[in-house]
Amino acid sequence: MTTPHHTRPRVSPRRAFVALLALSLALVVVRAPWSGAGAAADRAAISKSGVLGGASYLIEAPAKWEGGLVVFAHGIQRGPGPGAVGAPPIGGHILAEGHAWVASGYRAREYQPHLFIEDLIALRELFLKEVGQPRWTIIYGQSMGGHIVVASLELRPAFYQGGLAECGLVDGIGIADYLMAYTAAAELISGVPMLEAPDKEAFARILNERVVPALGMPGAYTARGRQFDSVVKYLMGADQAGNDLPMRLQGLRRRYLPNMMHRPRDLENEPNPGLRAASTVHIRYRIDPGLGLTEDELNARVRRVQPAKDARSPIANPVYAERTGRIKAPLLTLHETGDAWVPLSLEQSYRRRTIAAGTDQLLVQRVMRAPSHCGFDGETREQAFDDLVAWIERGVRPVGEDVLAPDLSRIGLRWTPSLHPEDPLALRR
Repeated sequence: MTTPHHTRPRVSPRRAFVALLALSLALVVVRAPWSGAGAAADRAAISKSGVLGGASYLIEAPAKWEGGLVVFAHGIQRGPGPGAVGAPPIGGHILAEGHAWVASGYRAREYQPHLFIEDLIALRELFLKEVGQPRWTIIYGQSMGGHIVVASLELRPAFYQGGLAECGLVDGIGIADYLMAYTAAAELISGVPMLEAPDKEAFARILNERVVPALGMPGAYTARGRQFDSVVKYLMGADQAGNDLPMRLQGLRRRYLPNMMHRPRDLENEPNPGLRAASTVHIRYRIDPGLGLTEDELNARVRRVQPAKDARSPIANPVYAERTGRIKAPLLTLHETGDAWVPLSLEQSYRRRTIAAGTDQLLVQRVMRAPSHCGFDGETREQAFDDLVAWIERGVRPVGEDVLAPDLSRIGLRWTPSLHPEDPLALRR
């Protein structure tokens, strides 16, 4: 089909000048200081609490709001009923910088990020109605909140212009895969059929009466325990050269037994989405040579755990599907090397996903040499937040480090305020 040809009307020099002036004024308005609804300098600060959709919430905004909004996603809370709401750990700093924050307790507890993502979106919408339209929104999460951060950036990109995750489940359902791979390795190496336990009580009994004597404990391993510890070393993120992560063993001590997970027999009717979606089919186990068990033997003999039907489906259960790395906004993460509950290997896995997706320039990762979980000090958190804001507002990409480097023995030095007394580098000095 041919498009009809139209003769362009002649534009007078005066009209062209007026159009050019209007365009220049429009550009000036865009670049001017933010002046959206709720930004009046004489407006009182806002401090509000309430319940929205069965979830308690907090809203805090300073008197001279600069237009930034932080949506805080807390970590897992155990037990029945709705969750408890709390302020973000840098809430005071956020307000001091002229930005607002909101936090939700979530409508429920336990591991249900598919619900919590929606709770936070609803709370953001309430903020828009009662305070005003922000010029940017950052989603900031700790631990399970890291799953919420990354899934939100991938699945709901229109709502957030940046993400900050601390000790987070940044690879999403990869946390369930890690815990189940950990348990399956313990089962094989101990020779105790742990995953056949009919219920949690029987599992705990088998664990204490049979598995612990077979493997020992950190610092007092049996020969089999040394095999298991080597497997765990790589599950947590040891580098390609076999270097252990700094402070890994110290962090493992507190999670050694809690990381072993009971798997229900009736998986299709299991309410816990993490247990339903856990899979070890794709896990390639590694172990150091010379321990009496080869990698080929380990991978051939270990029990492989399959997920329930559609539990990881991008269509039926998108929050529990494998993350894609397809983010459109800057993401800055903080992680400890010795975190055995949420290991550094999740950061490594998500880095690989962003590389495959071509979005790795939007991901900056920082690491602290510590055996803790969410143990960063206030200054480190505040610097990360300030750097993320500068990235969003001025395009200044922050400095991070390479969690996939061939040698990770010196990782985290830049972000560690002081070395732990048991740190290998502290011992050398």
